[in-house]
Amino acid sequence: MTAPPGNLADRPALAAPAADLLSELLRSVRLSGDRIGRYAPEGAFSVGFGGVGSLHVVEEGEVALRLDGDSRDVRVGQGDFVLLPRGDAHHVSDVAGAGRPPRWLCGSFTIADPQASHLLGSLPPLIVLRGADGGVPEGLEVARRMLLIEMQEPSQGSAVMIARILDLVFIQIMRTWAAGPDAEPNWLAGAFDPQIGPALSAIHRDPCHDWTVEELARVCSLSRSAFAARFVARVGKPPGTYLAHVRLDAATCLLRDTLLPITHVAERVGYESEAAFSRAFKNRYGMPPARWRRGTR
Repeated sequence: MTAPPGNLADRPALAAPAADLLSELLRSVRLSGDRIGRYAPEGAFSVGFGGVGSLHVVEEGEVALRLDGDSRDVRVGQGDFVLLPRGDAHHVSDVAGAGRPPRWLCGSFTIADPQASHLLGSLPPLIVLRGADGGVPEGLEVARRMLLIEMQEPSQGSAVMIARILDLVFIQIMRTWAAGPDAEPNWLAGAFDPQIGPALSAIHRDPCHDWTVEELARVCSLSRSAFAARFVARVGKPPGTYLAHVRLDAATCLLRDTLLPITHVAERVGYESEAAFSRAFKNRYGMPPARWRRGTR
C-alpha cells in the first residue's frame, strides 16, 4: 500500500517573489477589476478616461492614445494591449487615414486607495504590449476571448467573471512587462531579478525586522557592494529607503483600518519610538500620522 503524502503545507514552497510582490500591490492599493465596455466609434472621435486604472485592447483598426498633459500620441493597433495601472487621465482618439474604423475593449480597475502605497506610484503611467511583435502572451488572448463571451452572452455571475478576468489580465500584463527588456527600475522589475528578488521577498515578508544591507546581501548570496549596486539599478532606490517605504505603507493600513494607538502602530511597523515614526511618516506623507488618520476617516 502506498503511503499517503505528508502534510503539503509542511513542504518547502517554491520561491515566487514576483507573484508575492504583485499580490502585495493588489492588496495595498485595493485594486480590483470593475467593468468593461466596447467602443466602435465612426469618424473623428476623442474619448476621455481617468481616475481609475484602465485597460485597452484593440480588436480592429488603430487608435491614438495620449496622456493628459503630454503632447505625444502613442499609436496602438489590432492585437495590442494597453494598461494604465496608476489611473492617469488620458484620451483615445482616431488616427487620420487609418482605414477601417477602430474597435476596442476598455476595462477599468477600481483603485480604492491610490495614495496608500509607493508601489503603484512607481509603475510607469503607460504599458503597451504589442501583438504584432509577439509581445502578447497566449494567456492574454484567452482572457480577451473570455471577456467577449461574458459580454456577448451574459449570464448569472457574468459581472463577477468579468471582474476576475480583468484582475488576471492586470497581473499577466505586469508580469510580462516586468520580465521584459523595457522595464524601468522599480520594485516589480527587481522582483523578477533572480539576484535581487529574494531580498525584496524578505523585506515584504518581515518589514519590522531591522534589516541591514549585509543581511539582505547574504539572502541574495552577493557581496555587500554588489548587492547595493544591483538593488539600486533594478529597484531605483537604496535598500534602506525601500524598507522605510514598505514600513510606512504598512503603517497607513494600520492607521486607516484599526484603532491602534500611534505608539503601537510604530512598534508594529518596526520603529523603536513614536517620535522616530512620526518624523518618518511626516517626511513621506506631509503630515503627522494622527492627522493623516483623521483625514482618512
